[in-house]
Amino acid sequence: QVQLVESGGGLVQPGGSLRLSCAASGFIFSSAAMSWYRQAPGKKRELVAGISSAGIISYADSVKGRFTMSRENAKNTVYLQMNSLKPEDTAVYYCNAAVYYYEYWGQGIQVTVSS
Repeated sequence: QVQLVESGGGLVQPGGSLRLSCAASGFIFSSAAMSWYRQAPGKKRELVAGISSAGIISYADSVKGRFTMSRENAKNTVYLQMNSLKPEDTAVYYCNAAVYYYEYWGQGIQVTVSS
């Protein structure tokens, strides 16, 4: 059974930091391309960052220089370090795994940036 479990969300003030984690199980993690998406109220889900099985990372323009994605294959976990957070980063953040012909989603975790 595939599971993607996000953690680390919450409420933070503008300019603050959070680190999201996504613990994966049920598939060959090292072969998967992993991504973080987010969806703000009333908006479409958007890609935030992705990391290939080879470790190549890409970011949405809106988060470049502020967010850092990484993976730790030994722990079957990906991370999203979010710095200099802005109110517009407020959204539900989702972990995504793409492996072979399959795609999986986590349940999502709320990140709220507000003073």
